[in-house]
Amino acid sequence: MSEATIPPSCSLAARPSEWSAWNRVLPRVIPLLLAAPLLLYMVVFYALPVASMLLRSLNDPSWSMDHYAALLGDVVFLKVFWITLSTSFVVTLSTFVLSYPVALALSRARSSAPFILIVILLPFWTSVLVRSYAWMVLLGRHGLVNEGLLALGLLEHPIRLLNTTLATQIAMTHIMMPYMILPIANALRQIDPSLALAASGLGATPWGVFRQVVLPLSMPGVAVGVLLVFVLALGFYITPALVGDAREITLSMLIANEVDQLHWGYAATLSAVLLATALGLIAIVQFLPGVGNAFRMNLQ
Repeated sequence: MSEATIPPSCSLAARPSEWSAWNRVLPRVIPLLLAAPLLLYMVVFYALPVASMLLRSLNDPSWSMDHYAALLGDVVFLKVFWITLSTSFVVTLSTFVLSYPVALALSRARSSAPFILIVILLPFWTSVLVRSYAWMVLLGRHGLVNEGLLALGLLEHPIRLLNTTLATQIAMTHIMMPYMILPIANALRQIDPSLALAASGLGATPWGVFRQVVLPLSMPGVAVGVLLVFVLALGFYITPALVGDAREITLSMLIANEVDQLHWGYAATLSAVLLATALGLIAIVQFLPGVGNAFRMNLQ
């Protein structure tokens, strides 16, 4: 066979160009193929249900915004929404105050770091329901806390701790602590130790080193932890329902109540508000000057 009869696609000169084209395409195609199962799963089991929820809030009774407009004058919703936001704020603040020293100890520990990490994660591996029941035992009228205070002579009779707002805040703070500790500890580990040594060599006190060097450089981890805790606290249901005050319900509890009464449109509207609140908080953090870039770098 002469060279003139060889098809152009089979010529040796064409093969290198074909391979070069594949080499350019493959790096773009392979990540998509690897992520395709997860993307399909998220679309089927998350995006479609969320879209169905949003549509249900509009098509009851006739593709209108009546449910959303009614929320502005709904005293019950406004009170529940305020309780949800205030509880999330208190839980986030208390979690940060308690978690930062633990994260600092974890970042500076060497031989004991694995033990501290296990102590932090051990409650995290336990079900939220189990931990909520444990707090019911601790905070009950005849629980360990009341019995301990009575034994020490600090109380004359048991006080009401369970089924209060304080009980909800204590239990949620305990559950949320790993979400705050781990991002802060990660940010603290990335701080160059020579910066603290340089500040000390220039005459800074230990408190000055922490305030002017360590704390500012750990803000990316703090931003991630605060966002995680606040957003997760917005949707808490089990813990407030078990240990909280029945008169001060959260938005997730109100949604569950509306679903039980088959008020699907109103429940979908409340769910959309909860989702929009969480997404709005994430957007605010992303676009804050300085904090947004640090937040994205810490996530990477």
